[in-house]
Amino acid sequence: MSEPAIALENVERRYGERVALSAVSLRVPFGHTLAVLGANGAGKTTLLRILATLLRPHAGSAHVLGAELPKESWRVRGRVGYLGHDPLLYRELSGRENLRYHARLHRVGFDRVEEQLNAVGMERRGDSPVRELSRGMLQRLAAARATLHSPELLLLDEPRAGLDPAATELLEPLIGRGSGCTRVLVTHDVEAGLREADAALGLKGGRQAFALPTARLDAAEARRLYS
Repeated sequence: MSEPAIALENVERRYGERVALSAVSLRVPFGHTLAVLGANGAGKTTLLRILATLLRPHAGSAHVLGAELPKESWRVRGRVGYLGHDPLLYRELSGRENLRYHARLHRVGFDRVEEQLNAVGMERRGDSPVRELSRGMLQRLAAARATLHSPELLLLDEPRAGLDPAATELLEPLIGRGSGCTRVLVTHDVEAGLREADAALGLKGGRQAFALPTARLDAAEARRLYS
């Protein structure tokens, strides 16, 4: 059996005395999409932050892209793209300046910056300060930032929030199935998540309710996570 892109075994994470994740175990093959479902506070963002090497698990084992976390986090960071609620952009800089800053971090040429601005339809507003942009424009720039370095793994936390249908379609080649990346997709849209993913992880109160191929899971069962 080939090595998966993500392998978790009994992963636990606490914040003080509060257990945010408990006994989470799953495997995600390369090129597959995992939908992560659950109500607010279920542990979804905590899981993404562990996979992004931003948080350390307190128990269990975690392997991402063949690297053991947290011991080998340095092997993962440049190969992951993270798109969350915070666009991770400097407000006083322009969109172009932000992308060039990230290009330097990842040793990517500035021609790639222009490709990304074009890809998200922001070439004409590329020199506008980020603080002047709408929520939808910020999300488009954030998607350009997250995929600038052609990551192998995309971690997506409600990535289409604030986007109109035209912008959603525009970003599909970058963050959708067409990206060709392994993806972990956090979403409250159960039906859309199940359509888009190969497997789904259900979290409730930090505990794993299910981890199943989407073909074996119906939307009614998944919606019980929110009751």
